[in-house]
Amino acid sequence: MAKEGVEKAEETEQMIEKEAGKEPAEGGGGDGSHRLGDAQEMRAVVLAGFGGLNKLRLSRKAMPEPQDSELKIRVKACGLNFIDLMVRQGNIDNPPKTPLVPGFECSGIVEALGDSVKGYEIGDRVMAFVNYNAWAEVVCTPVEFVYKIPDDMSFSEAAAFPMNFVTAYVMLFEVANLREGMSVLVHSAGGGVGQAVAQLCSTVPNVTVFGTAPTFKHEAIKDSVTHLFDRNADYVQEVKRISAEGVDIVLDCLCGDNTGRGLSLLKPLGTYILYGSSNMVTGETKSFFSFAKSWWQVEKVNPIKLYEENKVIAGFSLLNLLFKQGRAGLIRGVVEKLIGLFNQKKIKPVVDSLWALEEVKEAMQRIHDRGNIGKLILDVEKTPTPLMANDSTETSEAGEEEEDHEGDSENKERMPFIQ
Repeated sequence: MAKEGVEKAEETEQMIEKEAGKEPAEGGGGDGSHRLGDAQEMRAVVLAGFGGLNKLRLSRKAMPEPQDSELKIRVKACGLNFIDLMVRQGNIDNPPKTPLVPGFECSGIVEALGDSVKGYEIGDRVMAFVNYNAWAEVVCTPVEFVYKIPDDMSFSEAAAFPMNFVTAYVMLFEVANLREGMSVLVHSAGGGVGQAVAQLCSTVPNVTVFGTAPTFKHEAIKDSVTHLFDRNADYVQEVKRISAEGVDIVLDCLCGDNTGRGLSLLKPLGTYILYGSSNMVTGETKSFFSFAKSWWQVEKVNPIKLYEENKVIAGFSLLNLLFKQGRAGLIRGVVEKLIGLFNQKKIKPVVDSLWALEEVKEAMQRIHDRGNIGKLILDVEKTPTPLMANDSTETSEAGEEEEDHEGDSENKERMPFIQ
C-alpha cells in the first residue's frame, strides 16, 4: 500500500504541474493522467509485436501503483538505446511477450512510496533503471534501481546518464582495470556509450583513446578522442601505424568480424570486451541473414591461444547484471562514483536530441541510421512537431493503430529539438 499523506500528495501534484509549466486541470488531469470513471490512465509507448516501426504505438494504459519496496515515478524523460531497437525487432535472447512498454531508464519525480521504502521522499528528483515499461508517463520500479539526481543535472541529462555511464565505467574500471598510460579502442565513439567512455578516460592521466565512427560525425567528436578513424576503413592498420604493439583495451559493440580484429590489436595482458552486436541490425526488421553473417564472422576463440598470447576476452551486459544476476549493490556504488565525477564537472551526459512520445518512430529511425551524437531522449512533456503530429503513433478511438500510408514517411522531415 502506498504511504501518501494527503498534504504531501497535493504538494507533489503542484510541483509536477509547476515543472510541466501547466495549471492544474479540473478533475485531476493536470499531471498528464486521464480519468475514466474511477480508473486513472496514462500515456505509454506500446510495442504491439516484434518487427518494424509500425509495431510501435502511443496508447493509454492503466497507471501502475507501487508494490512493496517500489517507488512510483512521474516520468519527465526516458533514454533511447540501441538495445531498444533490438528489442523492437525481437533480436535478443528470450524476448518477452508482446504487447509491452519498451525502455530501461528514465528520470522524474517520486510520486508515491511503497511499503518499506526508506531514504526517499515524495517530490525527490530521481533517475532509475526499469525492467521494461520506462517509456510511459508513470513507472514503478524497486528502490534498489533508483538514484537521486544532483541539483544541477537536468531531467534529460539524468535520463541519458545511467545506461551509458554505468556501462562505460564498469567496462573500463571493473573489468579492464584502466590505469594511467593505457590505451583504449572504442567503436561507435559518437554514440552515448562511446562519448561516456571518452569522458571517463579523460579522468585518468595519459590515456590514449582510439575511436571509430562514421565520417560525418568526425568534426563533432574529434576533440573527445585522441585518434579517430572511419568505421569502414582498415582501422587495424591505422592503429598499428600509431601504436605498433596495439592497445590495452578494446570495447566492441559491433561484433561480427570486428571481434577478430579487436583481438588482433590487443597487447599482452590486454582485454577485449564485447558489449553489443549492432552489426546484426541492418534493415527495419530482424534479418536472419545479418544474424548468420555476424555469427559466422566472429572469430572462434581458442583458450589455448589466449593463454599463449596473454590476452583476456570478456562480455558485459548491464541489464543482465542488474535484473538477472542481482548486482544492484555493485551498480549503486558505481552510480555514486559517477555522480561524484559529475559534481566535480569531470563528466557530463551528451544529449543528441529531444523527442515527444508521439515521435518515437522518428527517434528510433535516427538510432537505426546511426545518426546520433550522444543520447536520444523521449521528453514526456514535449509537444510533437507538426509534421510528426500528422504521422502520430496515437491509437484511434477503436484502439486500432492509424494506418501508415506507404511512402508518406519518405516525404516527412525529421525535426527533433536539438540541444
